[in-house]
Amino acid sequence: MTQARHSTSQHQATHLEKGLGLKDAIALVVGTIIGTGIFLKAAIMTQTAGSIAAVMLAWVVAAVLSLLGALCYAELGSRMPESGGEYVFLKKGWHPAAGFLYGWTRFWIGSPSAISAYAAGSAAFAAGFMNVDAVGGKTVFAITLVWIFTVINCFRVNYGGKVQVALTILKIGLIVSIAAGVFILSPAGDWAHFTSGPDMTFENLVAPSFGAAVLAALWAFDGWNNMPMAAAEIRDGQRNVPKALITGIGIVTLMYVIANLAWFYGVHYDEIITSNSTKFKDALPVASKAVLPFMGQSGVAFVSAAFVLSAIGAMNGSILTSARVPWAMARDGLFPNWMAKLNPATHVPVRAILIQGVCATLLAASGTFDQLTDYVVFSSWIWYAMAAASLFRLRKIDDNFQGYRIKWFPLVPILFIASSLWLMLQAIYSNPVACAIGAVIIMAGIPVYLWLSKNKSRPPTVDLAS
Repeated sequence: MTQARHSTSQHQATHLEKGLGLKDAIALVVGTIIGTGIFLKAAIMTQTAGSIAAVMLAWVVAAVLSLLGALCYAELGSRMPESGGEYVFLKKGWHPAAGFLYGWTRFWIGSPSAISAYAAGSAAFAAGFMNVDAVGGKTVFAITLVWIFTVINCFRVNYGGKVQVALTILKIGLIVSIAAGVFILSPAGDWAHFTSGPDMTFENLVAPSFGAAVLAALWAFDGWNNMPMAAAEIRDGQRNVPKALITGIGIVTLMYVIANLAWFYGVHYDEIITSNSTKFKDALPVASKAVLPFMGQSGVAFVSAAFVLSAIGAMNGSILTSARVPWAMARDGLFPNWMAKLNPATHVPVRAILIQGVCATLLAASGTFDQLTDYVVFSSWIWYAMAAASLFRLRKIDDNFQGYRIKWFPLVPILFIASSLWLMLQAIYSNPVACAIGAVIIMAGIPVYLWLSKNKSRPPTVDLAS
């Protein structure tokens, strides 16, 4: 009997545990998307788009594009409810090399830079209500956050899921309460603010500046693709992955509309364009300016705390989901075999999570994560477009699939692919150097893939290591 139990433990240690329900999956979508952009992007978008109406339209365009992508991923996730996300979609829909190159950039740069950016953003805003301004204090605070949530996600996946649900509910509550306070209590609030500043013209909408505003909004929506990376740990993934993606995008869109209506209601156009951004690094964020008239400096501290909670919620979701990509690659022999091993007690890829934490720590300490993020924005939309395009091939292979299927096929993937190509052109136009470096990073993975695929071996089926 003891031997049988030991054998069962060994078997379970090689399989991810289905510890996440629909509520957890929705929280992963919402919590990973809503991070820092909801508090910051209104300023840069107003500076680039030129008018408040154009900014609101840019948010709508970004929401529609994200929904189109989520619909494509909903069918992909339903067809392949496995951990790994785009790695699995690209591997099965195109070629293992495509999946590897995605995972290559995601593991070394994409995930660590996003995690470190959330941590550093949290540290910067923690200065509004905590004493973290000492020399090196913000860096230490950021690294501490990375490791707190890295350790949390080394426990069973349902622990990380519960943390994600709690942080997501809390951040939604804070955003709604801040917006309600601006609408109800702000003496500076005025619907006339929406007509302040330049008028929106057709020339504005076809100019590269509007495309730049849409890109900024899409950065705030980024993260909708993360949840399918943990699909194998979601109960009834064939049904719940699509439900969570579509429901999550709807909730995020509602939150962004409510928040931006509040910012523009509470703050005049001239104040918005001089809020915290690349041009005005020392200025207050637009959200802080919105609460200042009725809450004073305590309002600034309150918004700072909300920002920190929002950022760490996104960071937790990113840590939980992203570590499943190298785990899936290692299972296929395309990453070191030891990274494919699961902890026998928690059934999660602890080694992949810890390596991810080390990479994020190095970036947080170096302060280069923002630049690295610029490099992978361009490549991200290449993978999104390729994943959506794989649906055409997958439907030919198995057109009798009984799971979730896009109703408006092929219109939805065609529109999403066309939009992705347009965004890539916009990115090349606005930041050609970063796009070129991003392409070089992808290409650097080709010789690595060729070497690994020639020498790959299957990982061991049992792991008794901790």
